[in-house]
Amino acid sequence: MARSKSTAAPDAGEQTIEQLQKRFQQLNTQKIQAATSLEHATTQLDALRKEARDKYGTDDLTALQEKLVAMQAENEAKRQKYQGELEAIEEALKAVETRFAGDDGTDAQEQP
Repeated sequence: MARSKSTAAPDAGEQTIEQLQKRFQQLNTQKIQAATSLEHATTQLDALRKEARDKYGTDDLTALQEKLVAMQAENEAKRQKYQGELEAIEEALKAVETRFAGDDGTDAQEQP
């Protein structure tokens, strides 16, 4: 009879000491793996919290979300300003081109 790696008690009644020891070892291995994963996750979380405090002055999630919204709004305002400046430059260039295109080139310097 094939048995899965489930930690649930088998359907059959009593188990031998060997079967119980094997189950114990499997559960112990799972416990060790879970503890290692928890330790790794805790270390990562601590490092990320420190990084957030260093960069943004807080590690509070709500405060960080508010800062993100504020930064996005600031970036959008800067983008709009930049776009407006580029459009103004383009308009000025078009005006210069139109002015010089209207001339017959008589004002242009001629090369000997």
